[in-house]
Amino acid sequence: MRKRYDLDLLRSLQALIEEEGVSHAARRLQMSEAAMSRSLAKLRVVFNDPILVASGRRMVVTTFALGLRERLRAIVDGADSLLEEQDTPDIASLSPHFMLRANDLIVGAFGAAILAALRHDCPGCTLTFVPETDDEPSNDLREGHIDLYLGASDDMRPEIRRQSIFPTAFRGLVRADHPILAEGITPDSIARYEHISVSRRGRLHGPIDTVLKEQFGLRRQVVMVVPTYYAMVETLRMTDMILPLPGIAIDYLPIRSMHLAEFEFPFALPTVHSFQAWHPRRDGDPVHRWLRNTVYRVVRERGGGLPEGFTPPSGP
Repeated sequence: MRKRYDLDLLRSLQALIEEEGVSHAARRLQMSEAAMSRSLAKLRVVFNDPILVASGRRMVVTTFALGLRERLRAIVDGADSLLEEQDTPDIASLSPHFMLRANDLIVGAFGAAILAALRHDCPGCTLTFVPETDDEPSNDLREGHIDLYLGASDDMRPEIRRQSIFPTAFRGLVRADHPILAEGITPDSIARYEHISVSRRGRLHGPIDTVLKEQFGLRRQVVMVVPTYYAMVETLRMTDMILPLPGIAIDYLPIRSMHLAEFEFPFALPTVHSFQAWHPRRDGDPVHRWLRNTVYRVVRERGGGLPEGFTPPSGP
């Protein structure tokens, strides 16, 4: 007997796979967590697979469900496009100017690739990356100042649409001959050296300090706060300071030629989940749909690897 499911259930499956969690998937589709949990229960029966399983404190997608992601996206997008097909413009003939708000990590890692992919389909398009500010990104989206937000801000209004694009964890960056590399990376040695904090709001402390204090009774020495991820990278080699950075930022740096080295923190830190966000009034806009689908594809493809022609830096 053929198992039955409808397009809304497939939308829920797509959101669960891409958001890797019931709460994020529910927020993306503007439905309650209870309703999304019921959809997950139905999907588990339909596909005879758990779809999401616990991994420590978070949920991860099963291998089976992960294998459905691209085909599922094509099915849902294809179905949505049926209603818009008559009104869909010829993308190649347009000259849109897109405004994207993102931090320097996103711009440095993906900016050129996003532009290249957009211009492949639409040679006349241009792209402006608006820097992060203290203003809520939701307001910029509401007022039409930006087309898309890329980042990990917690200041999002409930109506804003979100789509997870990549997770990343923090690693440490130091000069290549830093003494901590010889003595060993331990909570004690990490606390012994001075640190740089990255915060556009000037915050001295964050998750690293919480872990050091609560798990080891240690206090980190943060002696400098900079507003962007790449602000101190060029001059870090002249100091003994430690610069914690998201791993995806380090992966796109030629750290060996910059006389730098990286290390993993010897304790678990919260994963940073970056996403793209847009105002719901743009849901049915075929040009905006093409924009966010292109951004999603580029970031997902490159988020797990390195730029074409780029040789990953080896250790010192």
